[in-house]
Amino acid sequence: MSTVALVLLSYRPDQPSGIDRSVGALAKGLRELGHTPLVLAAGPAGPLDHLEPGLVRLSSVTLPYPATNADALAALADPAPVTAEVRSVLAEHGADAVCWGDTLWGLGYLSPAPAGVTTALMVHKIRPGAEQRWQNALAAADVICPASDYLAHGGAAAGLDTSRWRPVLNALHTLITPPTAGERAKLREAGPVRIVSRADPAKGLAELLWALPADWERPVELVLAEAGFELQSGGQARTLAACREVEAHRPGLVRILPALGWADVPVFFAGAAATVIATQVPETFCFTAAEALSVGTPVIGVDLGNVPLLAGEAGRYAPLEAGPGALWSAVAELLADPGQYERASAAAPGRITRFTPDKSARALLDALRL
Repeated sequence: MSTVALVLLSYRPDQPSGIDRSVGALAKGLRELGHTPLVLAAGPAGPLDHLEPGLVRLSSVTLPYPATNADALAALADPAPVTAEVRSVLAEHGADAVCWGDTLWGLGYLSPAPAGVTTALMVHKIRPGAEQRWQNALAAADVICPASDYLAHGGAAAGLDTSRWRPVLNALHTLITPPTAGERAKLREAGPVRIVSRADPAKGLAELLWALPADWERPVELVLAEAGFELQSGGQARTLAACREVEAHRPGLVRILPALGWADVPVFFAGAAATVIATQVPETFCFTAAEALSVGTPVIGVDLGNVPLLAGEAGRYAPLEAGPGALWSAVAELLADPGQYERASAAAPGRITRFTPDKSARALLDALRL
């Protein structure tokens, strides 16, 4: 059995972000297969660190909460301390391989692995070819692991050399039994629309809520959570404030709910009639869509990125240029048609059978030749 290190500076168990879910599921899958995962992350320690037994907090890198790319770059301005500490930790634990969880946040551009340790770079986004850190990370890794078929195809479409690319698909951390057909029929008739998202301006959440038709009567419940990183300083707080403004404008109809743990998200979606993905930029995987599908909840989304590829016949899609109002029209149309709804719901769980922790961990081990 092997010891495999996963590196993501921003990692926190139960953090509401896809990249953290991805790393957490890989660690879970490695344990299920009998291997030993390590997760290397920046300080300070978090209150839920005990949920990840393989977590190692680096003393050489401390980040604010939340942190931006600029914060991460400032913390790594002198890479020597973190490079030395990561190499020391990997040597101390006898790591057979290391997977950099991202170009910057996963230290892929530094690739501080001891000699003889096989390295993989997870790809969650295709970055501009001129970005030097991206080029350094690609060149340094022994194998490149895109986290979805969409990203694998995107790398080839961008003209990158994909001869060392081996997909390691994102995995759902928790799977539960979907509602029965009878329970699902009742949800179609009267269940709420439920949405789970990180509070990011690009998710289009406030715009989606403002676009609710004046005569809309079905409850809309939005779990909105802040993560330990953000692309724009203050962007999460602005998103929360904007969504709460709609909640105040439509009291009793729109509810903004606090963050959920990873294991609680499928349970939440199991009680939903449908979910809506309103992201205004392409999703490269979309965990919340996959989690909804896992319990038979149809997905309504923008015809953009990986969501239509992921959900297929279990979803309905509207062009981005049609605006968020078109998404509510698609929700209403699906919920009004029992036959279409039943077919979409029945197809949903089958769309995510590839995305289990053990399968993703097995793919990573195969890529690393362990």
